[in-house]
Amino acid sequence: MALRDLPHPLLRDRRAGVLLHPTSLPGEGEGGTLGADAYRFVDFLSDCGFTLWQMLPLGPTHLNRSPYQTLSVHAGNPELIDLDDLVARQWLSHEHRFNESPKQARRRAADTFFSRYDQHPEWAEGFERFCLEQRQWLDDYALFMALRDCYPEGDWTHWPDDIRLRRAQGMARMRRELSHSIEAYRFEQFIFNQQWQALRDYARKKQIALFGDMPIFVAHDSADVWANQSLFQLDAAGQPLTVAGVPPDYFSENGQHWGNPHYNWDEMQANGFRWWRQRVNTQLLWFDLVRLDHFRGLEAFWEIPAETPEPRLGRWVEAPGKALLNSLFREHKNLPLVAENLGFITEEVEALREAFKLPGMVVLQFAFDGDSKNPHLPHNYKPHTVVYTGTHDNDTSLGWFCSQDEAAQNRLLDYCHHSHDGMPQLLVRLALSSVANLAVIPLQDLLGLNSEHRMNRPGTEEGNWLWRFVWPQIPPHLSQTLVHWLTLYGRPPNLPLEHSRL
Repeated sequence: MALRDLPHPLLRDRRAGVLLHPTSLPGEGEGGTLGADAYRFVDFLSDCGFTLWQMLPLGPTHLNRSPYQTLSVHAGNPELIDLDDLVARQWLSHEHRFNESPKQARRRAADTFFSRYDQHPEWAEGFERFCLEQRQWLDDYALFMALRDCYPEGDWTHWPDDIRLRRAQGMARMRRELSHSIEAYRFEQFIFNQQWQALRDYARKKQIALFGDMPIFVAHDSADVWANQSLFQLDAAGQPLTVAGVPPDYFSENGQHWGNPHYNWDEMQANGFRWWRQRVNTQLLWFDLVRLDHFRGLEAFWEIPAETPEPRLGRWVEAPGKALLNSLFREHKNLPLVAENLGFITEEVEALREAFKLPGMVVLQFAFDGDSKNPHLPHNYKPHTVVYTGTHDNDTSLGWFCSQDEAAQNRLLDYCHHSHDGMPQLLVRLALSSVANLAVIPLQDLLGLNSEHRMNRPGTEEGNWLWRFVWPQIPPHLSQTLVHWLTLYGRPPNLPLEHSRL
């Protein structure tokens, strides 16, 4: 495949980036926000010469905090909203900023916003324009969230029948009764969008492209499933007939039971994949590049009977991935997609990926099992590839190396000519020096952090998605070192984004 045939120009240059979810930024409270530390991180990336910031899905999460099981595929996570910005706009007092929960503070800011609505026509114009432009998902999302507050016990399948089944009379009644809460949830999304677009504009000025992540499946307890029940395999009570997961693989010897309901692909295809096209449009409002998580599920998905907790009892079922991708690429000729093609990958999956000229992924932590034909070894890479030292699902590279036996460690050292570089610097330089056009390094590996700083352990429920860094962890001369490495390996520091436009 010639590089000029790649579907998006950002995928043509040799670039490097850092993987860090915004919740892992420093700051007050339980997670990072889109505030001052996010802008400082963009500055850090620029100072180091990186031109990509990759992150995980941005949606509002359930209590387990997993960004891969969100309450909406369109909404932004309101926990990322910078409350200091609301104080600066005089919608929130310092007292309430620090003495109330973030949700209470956001609700108070919404009350102030609407109480002064008539005095500020520019507020009204901006808010109403946002609500109009995003109405295809925002109305259902705001009502869904208000209903969750109203019925906190159980998911939407436990709601009264007229609401669960979305009967017109019941829906109209709840929209009237919950109008105040609905407007507050709309306000949250309005503010999230404003703060996100301001951060994205700042990143563009610093020549930093934002690289997002789109899970292939959606959570059962979500606005998307409740509002589009015919598009999912559900029984009469709204419960999944089959659920998603994967068979035993590198990440889990027993397989994984994700619990996401499978799509009713026949219904989706009959309406021209409208739901998918709307979903992709949302991602393009946020990101310059998008990783399609679990890409292999577009060729065939692992279908687990809903009544069994055993992933290994599932089966592969063919999916209409070619028809879906044809529909998406008809709407966006240069769709900036990267395929996550890890795990059990067949020739059919790779054929689908290559048919649409989508770069795949390789992970150096997977490279030193097996023989010289291992596709994760750098000498087997092709340029239209994204290389990682590890992903959010992996241990940190230092933790991974320390967990390997002596033979595996020696294979890595031998492959790297017994370099005097320590770990994880050795793996970082191996990624940056490879022929893969895009190289992405988790921040933990740049900082040389051990297993205590891991983001996620697949197949486990507790202790995930909580990791955050602090600024003192960044060595004083790290930026100089990284600029040198990026220059040495032909990944020009601060490569202008204009070089990658059509």
